[in-house]
Formats: sequence, structure tokens, C-alpha cells
Amino acid sequence: MSKLLVKADKGHGRVAHVTPQSAGWTYVGFDLHRLRPGETASGKTGDREVCLVFVTGKGNASAADKDLGLLGERMSPFEGKPWSVYVPQDSDWSVTADTDLELAVCSAPGLGGGLPARVIAPDDLGQEVRGKGTNTRYVTNILPEGKPADSLLVVEVITPGGHTSSYPPHKHDQDNLPVESYLEETYYHRLNPPQGFAFQRVYTDADKNGDRDLDEAMAIEDGDVVLVPKGYHPCAACHGYDLYYLNVMAGPKRTWKFHNAAEHEWLMKA
Repeated sequence: MSKLLVKADKGHGRVAHVTPQSAGWTYVGFDLHRLRPGETASGKTGDREVCLVFVTGKGNASAADKDLGLLGERMSPFEGKPWSVYVPQDSDWSVTADTDLELAVCSAPGLGGGLPARVIAPDDLGQEVRGKGTNTRYVTNILPEGKPADSLLVVEVITPGGHTSSYPPHKHDQDNLPVESYLEETYYHRLNPPQGFAFQRVYTDADKNGDRDLDEAMAIEDGDVVLVPKGYHPCAACHGYDLYYLNVMAGPKRTWKFHNAAEHEWLMKA
């Protein structure tokens, strides 16, 4: 199995756990909790900031000593927009499930920004359609660079069956602003219906001999997490199965500036 593919555990509790140490990088962390009604997930942010994303279900949340009440609305990631909570560094947070709940915990370094904890409601979220034809996908911006945070960028995307996404292939692995930013990234994948599968390739440019420093092609199943430490990272959803993914990105500067693969740049004009 690819070292970039993290299989979520079956059952309940914390079922996926990615840290900078386990991923071999510097910035991004990602946990996934599946909770039954009455079960609780909690944590301390320490020197990191956190974005809690209610992927599905409802729960009573608190953060930074604030009772935030009952949050969550949708029961499928393929319907509507999520509720989320921003939690700054040096804060506690807790979520107790009211229904079956899938909670994503996205983290990155805090920079002492002194931001308050806040609820990010569905009505606060912008949505956009990207691409054309079978490259069309639907994007919901949860924590884009225009909204307050120190390091985190968080977005979710739905790619219809038979379509491609994160395509034409692009990368953001060079700290070379304003041309390109360095951002580590995780993809948390869901499929509808859940027995389906999709594909993701993570690869770097070929050298003069045609060799690539990284080239991994993965079959993605419902609940999988893919690590993108560098390189291009396109996805393909198979016919009959819609693909959802939640992206977490972070790097030395909080901006998303990407570089398209030169050989596929023509697709932007087709």
C-alpha cells in the first residue's frame, strides 16, 4: 500500500490520525472522529490552531471556554454545507455527539494571531463551480485565505461520477511567491454510494531521464485519507459514484498559489 494512503479504522472513536511527525512534514495535521450519540471528542490546541468540520451529524460544541451550542445540520457530506468551528492556539475544545457524528479536526501551527474562537455557519460559506464538461466540480470554501486564521486553509469539493478534479494537474510545493506557494495537503475522501472507489495520483515532474522523484497512483475508497507532501495530485471519480473530499492545506505563508503541469496547460484553454 502506498505510504501516502491512510486507511481510516472501522468503528467509532478517532479513526484517522495524521500528524506532521507521522506524515514526515511540518505543518498539516488531520484527525477524524466517528461518534455515536452521547460520545465526546475533545482536545487542546497547544501551539496549533484547529478547524473542526462537522462532516455529517450534529453535536454540542465548546471552544476556548465558550459554549457554542448545538451545531451541525446535514447527515450526508453530499448535501448542503457544513458547520465548522475555528479554535485558536492555547485553547480547549469539545464536541459531544447528538446524532451519529463525523467530525474532522484540521490543524496547523498557530502564529500568535490572538484570534477568537468562532462558529463558521453554512450561510457564511462561499460556493463556486470550477471546470467545464467532465472536469466540473463543486467547491465550498470553509476557511479560505480571505477569512481570519494563522495558517489553515480548508475547503471541501464534490466531484460527480465520471468527472476529474484537482485537474488539470497542479502543484504547490515551492516557496516561490508570487508564482507558487508551498502548501502541504491532506484529502479526506468519501464516496456516494459508499461501496465505490475513485483514483488519485500524486507525482512530481520527470527529470531529463524520465524519472520522477514521487509517483504514486492510488485506488481511493470511502473514508481514505491521502497525503500530498509535494507534486501534482489529480483525482478521478468513477462512473456512478460521486466523490467528496475535504482538503486541509498549510505552509509557511497562508496563500494558495499553484502551478499547472506544463504538458496539460492546454486544457485550461480548451
